[in-house]
Amino acid sequence: MSRKGQSITLSISERDKAELEAIALELGMKWGDRPNISKLVEAIARRQLLVFPNNDWSETRIRALERSIHALTDIGQIEQAKIIAELLLERSELSLPLRAEIERFLENLPPPWRLEIDRYILHHQPFQLSYHDAAERLWNFTVRHAKVTPHEKRLYLDCWCEETEGNQDIDDLQHNWCLRLDRIQDAAVTPVEGQWLPNLAQIDVELHLLKGLAFAYRAKPEDRENDWLPDQPRVRRVVRRVSSTFWFFREVMQYGEDCVIVAPDSVRDRIKQKLLTLCHLYNIETKS
Repeated sequence: MSRKGQSITLSISERDKAELEAIALELGMKWGDRPNISKLVEAIARRQLLVFPNNDWSETRIRALERSIHALTDIGQIEQAKIIAELLLERSELSLPLRAEIERFLENLPPPWRLEIDRYILHHQPFQLSYHDAAERLWNFTVRHAKVTPHEKRLYLDCWCEETEGNQDIDDLQHNWCLRLDRIQDAAVTPVEGQWLPNLAQIDVELHLLKGLAFAYRAKPEDRENDWLPDQPRVRRVVRRVSSTFWFFREVMQYGEDCVIVAPDSVRDRIKQKLLTLCHLYNIETKS
């Protein structure tokens, strides 16, 4: 004589029942084509499934994962940021404001063309980028190196492109472009044949840092040399790899008279021209 299984009654809401059925479906626990909650409960009782608290993560862990979402987004790793965001939403200890912020992030993920660019960068695949910017100008670039970089709290696509027409940087850096991502309204991205380059075009620029800046300066990852001049002990010499004079000048101009660009002449001459233009705007006479 067969022995019938013991029955139990669960007093749960329709919403909780639907959640249990969804878990049963996800784990393949079905009766025919329908989810089977009984199998789910049985698997828990037999410790085939382990149940742990969902509200015991520390505030430190939650905040670290939240910051990682922003950090991954800034470097273009959207898929990884999405995974962490979805993981956090599964936690019951999330505050309501933080939960709402993460939900907004998932509702406003970057457009498909941005995700496609991220995939090409990840796999070192050259691609062609065609887009209209905010001023309705059409741009076409063949990209052979790219990275998503934050500049002054905005995200840009720093890229090496075959096209140079219209680039205003010095000759050695005219293959480099810096495209502000939020100004790209829509884009067509397609793979192209050829080699992916290891880096943007780069040049070495020598700086001399004076006075208090010489002592307060902290080395940057792109610095190749950082030492004191032997014949001028209060002057720090820095040689840095530079891929864009635009962003380089934005940094060194804030140092004012405590920073001097020494070489190469192409960069030194350009900063001199900027200073002469500034003097003209302030009606300061300079010797020719």
